[in-house]
Amino acid sequence: MTNALARTFQAVPLWGRPSRPVIIGVSLVVSLLSIALSVVIGTAGISLGDVFHAIAIHVFGARSSESFRPTEVIITELRLPRALLAFLAGAALSVSGVVMQGLLRNPLVSPYTLGLSPAASFGAALAIVLSNKAGHTPSSVVTIFSALAFSLAVSLIVLGVASLKRMKAITLLLVGMAFFQLFEALTSATQFFADENTLAEIVHWTFGSVNDATWHQVLVVSILLAIALPYLFARAKSLNAIAFAGDDAAASLGVNVRRTRLVLIVVVVVLTAVVVSFTGVIGFVGLVGPHIARLVVGSDHRYLLPFGAIAGGLLILYADAVGRAVLSPVVIPVGIVVALIGAPLFINLVLSKGTLAQS
Repeated sequence: MTNALARTFQAVPLWGRPSRPVIIGVSLVVSLLSIALSVVIGTAGISLGDVFHAIAIHVFGARSSESFRPTEVIITELRLPRALLAFLAGAALSVSGVVMQGLLRNPLVSPYTLGLSPAASFGAALAIVLSNKAGHTPSSVVTIFSALAFSLAVSLIVLGVASLKRMKAITLLLVGMAFFQLFEALTSATQFFADENTLAEIVHWTFGSVNDATWHQVLVVSILLAIALPYLFARAKSLNAIAFAGDDAAASLGVNVRRTRLVLIVVVVVLTAVVVSFTGVIGFVGLVGPHIARLVVGSDHRYLLPFGAIAGGLLILYADAVGRAVLSPVVIPVGIVVALIGAPLFINLVLSKGTLAQS
């Protein structure tokens, strides 16, 4: 790994190691408050007290008045699942970016830049078009599996070719970007075969949005994260060995590099595909979230994984809040807002001294 990349992955955190668990704990509290505040934003005139009251009604069985019922429905059926899905989707995409950057020892890698997210988006769009052509309402299960299949296929092709050809980091990134362009074009092509209703559904995936969030989607992503995060945390030391020492040194330390890489990539693909099938392509979260987290807690994956999840979750949550507030009542899709943040950072990384030139 080049000196530039080494400096990126071995960044010194802004706070000392003893305080990192405290930082993560405080960030969790901030996340909960941010989710509650996100529910308040809108034109319905909902207060923070209304949010906690509505939650208390459903969780603790508190009393509810008839006059409060419309507010309760807005909170529990529209805004709360939207805020939770935004946070959970950001957490999943950011964690996926952390893992990919560690496994491939490249700070510019993410599910987005390697083409996994666009492939998943095309898979979802294709499932929608074919289902509508057959006269069926597209099932969420079919959409998820179609997104998963295309995302997994791209990851196997990109990483398989990279392994066989022993590609440099920059070459791998360029191959990923080629797949990104390919599946962006294929997704656009599906729009030519779509009627008005189908086209609207495809555009949802193109922009990236949490407008139609449901409790079912929140539950699915929550379960995936509840399984994936503890597993990834248990593999944090192996991921550290691969990221900092390389494959050969990691193997000498007892890490089964091939199996570890394969299993972790499958975890990343599943997280990415499921999130994309619900929200569409929200680019740059898997790139921006890990770098924000790395600046705060350093590059040790025992801390980077949980804080990366929090950073990515807050990034999409705040982006969605900005998208709803700036031109209210018009809602700007969260994918557009995140891209406005992520694109300048990506350009900065590409142009930073030696990051690519020495790869």
